[in-house]
Amino acid sequence: MSNAAMSLTDTAIRTAKAGPKPYKLYDGRGLYLIVTPNGHKWWRLRYTFADKEKLLSLGVYPAVSLKQAHSKRDAAHAHIAAGVDPSVQRQAEKA
Repeated sequence: MSNAAMSLTDTAIRTAKAGPKPYKLYDGRGLYLIVTPNGHKWWRLRYTFADKEKLLSLGVYPAVSLKQAHSKRDAAHAHIAAGVDPSVQRQAEKA
């Protein structure tokens, strides 16, 4: 299966309906969208740093578009490759 076949589309995100439980729509490379029962859609990035699995929030759809979520994911992966935890980097920027 190609990577393009696994990627989300803007149409799929817009038409995702709320269900009785939160569910995830996976995009690839750790990026996914959580659709909550009240209809909110949250971008999340699951990554591994220092042999620990971590989760990073990337924003709320539609304020953060699919393209922006991809950019944030790629930036986080660049930090990881440089040996910097994206979560720690964000906390340092906020401080």
